Amino acid sequence: MNKFVTSQHKYNTLSDYFKNKYSSKVFKVSLDGGFTCPNRDGTISDKGCIYCSEKGSGEFAGNRLDSLRKQFEEIKNNILKKWPNSKYIVYFQSFTNTYAPLDKLKKLYEDAIKLDEKIVAISISTRPDCLSNEIIDYLNDLNKRIPVMIELGLQSKHEETNKYINRGYTLDVFTNAVKKLREKNIETIVHIINGLPNETLEDMKDTIKYINTLDIQGLKIHNLYVVKNSRLGKEYLKNPFPMLTLKEYVNIVTEQLAILDPKIIIHRINGDPKKEELIVPTWSLQKFIIMNEIDKEMIRKKYYQGINNK
Repeated sequence: MNKFVTSQHKYNTLSDYFKNKYSSKVFKVSLDGGFTCPNRDGTISDKGCIYCSEKGSGEFAGNRLDSLRKQFEEIKNNILKKWPNSKYIVYFQSFTNTYAPLDKLKKLYEDAIKLDEKIVAISISTRPDCLSNEIIDYLNDLNKRIPVMIELGLQSKHEETNKYINRGYTLDVFTNAVKKLREKNIETIVHIINGLPNETLEDMKDTIKYINTLDIQGLKIHNLYVVKNSRLGKEYLKNPFPMLTLKEYVNIVTEQLAILDPKIIIHRINGDPKKEELIVPTWSLQKFIIMNEIDKEMIRKKYYQGINNK
């Protein structure tokens, strides 16, 4: 069993990973760098992914109208009220955060890592088709000065699913981007979504089996939820379709964890929608209940991460 697996959780949690690496509580401070996305501005599509709201997928960041300094300080001050000795990761989450000229990216990232002496890393969420060789070369240089984490949205390994959700790139593009990042020793985190239309448990386990073939360091597991002002939301309101129950989601996640490479760190294990924007399922709002149910099911099944990894 991996050393990060605790008695409470039978999988490798991000909090344990950070505690081991930095000997401190570490928080991601989500900053909005003012980016858009080629899947929204017409370069690839003007529709975006089917589940994204008009505000985009990163809706918990600071106000994009404010400076990076103001965004950072406001979020940091809230964290300090509860965790006065914490450290920080500056996190560019909203939209596609390498979708800009290299000069703009350099200024943004260099300014961000200098916002506070307790910043220990920078995390950048982006698309695999927005990582040119010159951008990766720069990230390689940055990674030599401060740890860089790149987050990539896979969602599913199945091409039919990804055409339906309008992801906008093929599996080969994703695989190649991961390879290039890892050649530069850049930490790579992958996003997947459980409960996408028409996918079975075996389909979702196949996505994990594909992930096991990659050299990645982290995984974010989300449940599909439907929000207002998204194409999926409009479709659901016209013609409601089945969504995963909490019990089904817990079963899927535990089966995935059982086959997941035990070295991979779990950065998230459920989605985190805003209450005022959520349509379904309402159980998505019960973050700690979801985590507790997963813990209980892992114990009931006598599972831990990677027990069925072959």
